[in-house]
Amino acid sequence: MNIIVWNCRGVLKPNFQSHVRELVRNHNPGIMVVMETRIGGGRAKEITDRLPFDSAIHMETIGFSGGIWLLWNSDSVEVVQLTSTKQEIHVEVKVLPTNLSWIFSAVYASSRCVERQILWENLSKVAELHNLPWVIAGEFSELLADEDKFGGRPVSLARSLLFKECLDKCNMVDMGFNGPKYAWTNKREKRIMARLDGVQRVKASDPSASLVSLENQLIKELDVVLEQEKDLWALKSRIN
Repeated sequence: MNIIVWNCRGVLKPNFQSHVRELVRNHNPGIMVVMETRIGGGRAKEITDRLPFDSAIHMETIGFSGGIWLLWNSDSVEVVQLTSTKQEIHVEVKVLPTNLSWIFSAVYASSRCVERQILWENLSKVAELHNLPWVIAGEFSELLADEDKFGGRPVSLARSLLFKECLDKCNMVDMGFNGPKYAWTNKREKRIMARLDGVQRVKASDPSASLVSLENQLIKELDVVLEQEKDLWALKSRIN
């Protein structure tokens, strides 16, 4: 069974619904999770009613960010909602027509450290309440090591240890990935990273002081952009 987990960064984009249909047509998911929907309530139901799924669970946004939808078709899977918060949805899944049951948790962690700590505690409690196979997927807003990010401030060792402690309590194993290592960026970041990549390629074959200087300048500029984006979403998450 295929599962799609997509951080769409807003479901009101003009091509959102057509993109969902394309993903479903190409991958035939049993479950689809849409994160950072940025809307909730009746408007959320209006949109999911137009998507190629007959069942849905909606979680409200966190200020102007967040929001999780878990979508499925009842003729292929049975889904029972166990518990949920604004940062997580926990369900028991049975794949039809088999009797195979397992736990699935969709996570969209807050950008605020205090709220993420509540999420880690919730996940640890869920781990104590079942002995079924368990998959957790989504956006954790936390890293385990510096090599998991590019630019910006160093990874906080204290926060990483709290995250790792949670994963250990849940007996989680990283399943790995295919595709780009850095899965999130914005348009300004893309332009800077494209220039940085070009400079580094040229410098590898024909190094010069001017290229080293330009490389350092671009790295500093990228750090600033990453910090601005992080501060912006932290601010939005506090506004309600």
